[in-house]
Amino acid sequence: MIEMNQRIFIATNDQEIEACFPVMSELRPHIREDEFLSRVKRQAEDGYQLACLVDGEVKAVAGFRMAENLAWGRFLYVDDLVAKSEDRSRGYGGALFDWLVSRARENGCDQFHLDSGVQRFDAHRFYLVKRMTLSSHHFFINLEKV
Repeated sequence: MIEMNQRIFIATNDQEIEACFPVMSELRPHIREDEFLSRVKRQAEDGYQLACLVDGEVKAVAGFRMAENLAWGRFLYVDDLVAKSEDRSRGYGGALFDWLVSRARENGCDQFHLDSGVQRFDAHRFYLVKRMTLSSHHFFINLEKV
């Protein structure tokens, strides 16, 4: 539930996107600040959107996209979801998660998906509380190392 002083919106201009970096860098520490804006903009060309929850400052961030495939139908896929570390367990991540689910419904999505690193046990507990189903293993090849 969004409190009176909280706002959730899609970051669209450079200033809004750049304001998301400190929180996003907690989840994606490999991304440098000087490349964050250009990467978000490049991904936006393929449908990526960056949502943020602001309560005086950015408290939680989610990168997501909507698409359709044969396996899932129309879906919203969450690439990134993170709350500021010192503000975790204060409801910011939950409010942003619920906003994303509502957005998926509003846009006619059949499903809502995300992947989570196997080591992220706290995140897994959060997703299970949010009634998500652990449904598959995700495999990949790092093509730079093969």
